[in-house]
Amino acid sequence: MGRILLGVGLAIGITSAMDAAGYTVFSALPLIALFAIFAWLDRIPRRELGLTLGNASGYALALAHPLIVIGVLAGLAQLSGALDLSNFDAAKTAKNVAIVAGATFVMAIVTEEGFFRGWLWAALGRRGIGPVPVLLATTIAFVLWHVPFVFLSGEFHFAPAEIPLFFANATLIGLIWGLLRLGTGSILVSSAGHGLWNGLTYVLFGVGSGTGALGIAQTGTYGPEVGLYAILLNSAVAALLWWFYREPLRKHYEPVRTVTG
Repeated sequence: MGRILLGVGLAIGITSAMDAAGYTVFSALPLIALFAIFAWLDRIPRRELGLTLGNASGYALALAHPLIVIGVLAGLAQLSGALDLSNFDAAKTAKNVAIVAGATFVMAIVTEEGFFRGWLWAALGRRGIGPVPVLLATTIAFVLWHVPFVFLSGEFHFAPAEIPLFFANATLIGLIWGLLRLGTGSILVSSAGHGLWNGLTYVLFGVGSGTGALGIAQTGTYGPEVGLYAILLNSAVAALLWWFYREPLRKHYEPVRTVTG
């Protein structure tokens, strides 16, 4: 377990230093090297790291999560009159969503998804830890890695009241992507969901307490990552995926039957 604690500690420590120094935009990049180094040290093969294609149903679920959650939040904001589309440019917004989603998908494979749900996931499993503890441990590590982003980064602002909401949503989203990785065996699937989530969230709603293309100022209510309604929606998706992947979740704990005679 020493190597696991070292890897996670380095990830959080390096990110903290970069966030404090004003390099938040690049703070995920060290995870590329950490992912490669620790995967090599543990001699983990590609399939065990989750570097497989996955399946169609997994991608459908991964993409449905951001589309449904963010679509519902935008709809609720519209009904309450919280949208401000006076400066909305549909073509520019669609282009920006595609760019952010595509870039995040590619980078997540070798950074956040690769490190937390690739190497860390496989390393914990190799040490005999079951799927539920692995899911919870990788989610906790994922959330802890985001702590410096909230408290040390000078580039993005979080209103104090929204910080607990952010960590609640980050935990739920981490569970969702972890369940996708568990059910499909692929970090490409979780990266697809990660990419579309970031593209829609950061372009339409902004980062932290910022305002995105939809002009929604009440981020504490409608924000996908810092909003109260998002906690309810992400909880529902996490519960649905937990039920959908209930067999892989308990498969590890089924007693091994031996045939005698």
